[in-house]
Amino acid sequence: MINLDDILDMCALDREEIAAIAAHEHIPDVDAALEAEYLMHAHHGPQHVHEMLCEDIRDALRADNVAEARRLFAVLHRFLAEHPEAVRGSEA
Repeated sequence: MINLDDILDMCALDREEIAAIAAHEHIPDVDAALEAEYLMHAHHGPQHVHEMLCEDIRDALRADNVAEARRLFAVLHRFLAEHPEAVRGSEA
């Protein structure tokens, strides 16, 4: 039987990136994994994930939650290193 770990492991994004999408969209991790998989294969989908992470970093900073902003920045940094096509203006 397939479980949550299997679903998360099959996704194009890592668990922290999936968790960030889940928090941004206010949905369970399994739904976020499905959305992430869709976005990573959709035209401009990676840029949309990039925008989500940036929005959440700004929200954390506005709420004076520096620890969360730092955590999300680290997630964003790893995401962009793995998926350079997510940068706005990229050729992909």
